[in-house]
Amino acid sequence: MPPNLTGYYCFVSQKNMEDYLQALNINVALRKIALLLKPDKEIDHQGSHMTVKTLSTFRNYVLEFEVGVEFEEDLRMVDGRKCQTIVTWEEEQLVCVQKGEVPNRGWRHWLEGETLYLELTARDAVCEQIFRKVK
Repeated sequence: MPPNLTGYYCFVSQKNMEDYLQALNINVALRKIALLLKPDKEIDHQGSHMTVKTLSTFRNYVLEFEVGVEFEEDLRMVDGRKCQTIVTWEEEQLVCVQKGEVPNRGWRHWLEGETLYLELTARDAVCEQIFRKVK
């Protein structure tokens, strides 16, 4: 049975964000801003319904979905694109596949104790973010 990810998580660290943003063709000015951000995560997990909020001083992003149900995701505020998205469980990892202009785009979340990991992929770039649960 998958873990319940409900909670508020504070940013701890990230690796390879610049490569990930370049893979999405984000312009230099926005990349520089994004690299300064230390976003928090707020996750509400009720059965198969989930809301994942990425919160920062620059911009917030809210993703609401049903696990296992494909939907059109509007990523225009992130990189100017829309894509077909599906989020599923692979054992204890929440895995997102985003089909669109950018190949191999998606992410995965998993918990290890009170630590939330997020792996972001686009093309051949892989970025890892780490968060600590605070409530």
